[in-house]
Amino acid sequence: MTREEKYMQEAIELSEEGMNSNEGGPFGCVIVKDDVIIGRGNNKVISNNDPTAHAEMVAIREACKNLKAFQLDGCELYTSCEPCPMCLGAIYWARPKIIYYANSKDDAKQAGFDDSMIYQEMNCDLKDRKIPMVQISKESAKEIFEIWENKKDKKNY
Repeated sequence: MTREEKYMQEAIELSEEGMNSNEGGPFGCVIVKDDVIIGRGNNKVISNNDPTAHAEMVAIREACKNLKAFQLDGCELYTSCEPCPMCLGAIYWARPKIIYYANSKDDAKQAGFDDSMIYQEMNCDLKDRKIPMVQISKESAKEIFEIWENKKDKKNY
């Protein structure tokens, strides 16, 4: 077994543990830095009543807390399934160096976890989306962006 397969097996075991304890769906994730697991997560959507508590999100939060950083520089992410659009966005914001996955999004769809509607919505014009998006108060919000642009002590990310 390769080191990558060993870490993936950890993610798969987390997916089974979380599923068996009814915390959420069959998804697990570990984040590794310098051959040490610094973040673990399994899907906790049901137990936390939190639609964002996917395995990758839980693992990213733990890893960043342990690193005392908001990015996963030099880290490897192992997930039992190809990330959904939300998790993929979070992973890109966290910037690990690589993503390893086991099941594909098609495998997830076959198991009852179909993200295709979200992918389709992302490609729609705002006016054509299933959940209406209405822009309001742009002027007030834009002022805050202008303040941010001139903020002397900001930390760019």
